[in-house]
Amino acid sequence: MCTCINLKTKDNYFGRNLDLEYRFNEKVVITPRNYEFKLKNKEIINTKYSIIGMATVFNDYPLYAEATNEKGLSMAGLYFPKNAYFFEPINSKLNLTPYELIPYFLGMYSKVAEIKELLGKLNITNIPFSEGLPVTDLHWMIYDGEDCIVIEQTKTGLNVYENPIGVLTNNPPFNYHITNINNYINLTPENKENRFSSEIDLEHYGQGMGAIGLPGDNSPSSRFVRAAFNKLNSICKDDEVSSVTQFFHILDSVAMVQGTTRTREGKNDITTYSCCINITKGIYYYKTYTNNQITAIKMTEKEKSKKDLSIYNLMEEQQIRYVNIEE
Repeated sequence: MCTCINLKTKDNYFGRNLDLEYRFNEKVVITPRNYEFKLKNKEIINTKYSIIGMATVFNDYPLYAEATNEKGLSMAGLYFPKNAYFFEPINSKLNLTPYELIPYFLGMYSKVAEIKELLGKLNITNIPFSEGLPVTDLHWMIYDGEDCIVIEQTKTGLNVYENPIGVLTNNPPFNYHITNINNYINLTPENKENRFSSEIDLEHYGQGMGAIGLPGDNSPSSRFVRAAFNKLNSICKDDEVSSVTQFFHILDSVAMVQGTTRTREGKNDITTYSCCINITKGIYYYKTYTNNQITAIKMTEKEKSKKDLSIYNLMEEQQIRYVNIEE
């Protein structure tokens, strides 16, 4: 369960809510230029561009959940259970496993258009990172500040969708969400006129009634519509603080509150962290479920040119500013 969005003001922003019932030892990780990745297809790449994002690191290999590179190309993997289907390697194809897509695309390319040229050859394979780390069912949203696409591989093969809305959640497949949003064509942030009947005098008794019918549950289809409505009707100033603040408000509108969504195993699905990346400037902002304070980490020129990874532990403890409190 996750929600990914993009937003454009003066700069371009990309980020997501990561909704899970467990933690995966995630940290903010900067991969420098010319960093070596050994792929399961036996190829070895050295990144052209530095990358920043949230990842788990195993043996100096960052497994990114979402990230952006220094050129602004950004990508996030979201849970896509049962619909995702990954094949055995196929000769003559570009065989990449799910966890390799982000470092491969962001490490080597700068635009969505460049990736589109590769997708006809792409085969996402079912090879796990290791015996203890099985393949996760995912689909992906990719954004470069202008173009936005979604890629999904199912039993029928690889599907590539243009994403003019700039939102992605989970199941069903993306084409369903694009069709489903038409059911909400009458929603508006404005007050509506009485169209019920001329025979009865109906009036608004509060603000926001133009959006009655906007779904409020935590299902993927409802979060998609709610995030799209809030994002596409969003108004904010174009300075950095206003843009980042607005971005997190949109994500907050589709966040998981502990106790409101339980898995079949009885565990609580929560928004473990939310992130907003200024992909124009390479600044990664995040907050966690236990700490609402926004923390920022920037890709510096020094970190882009290092030989090893830069790894930042998350600030998990709640930060409260006490103004007037007695000892």
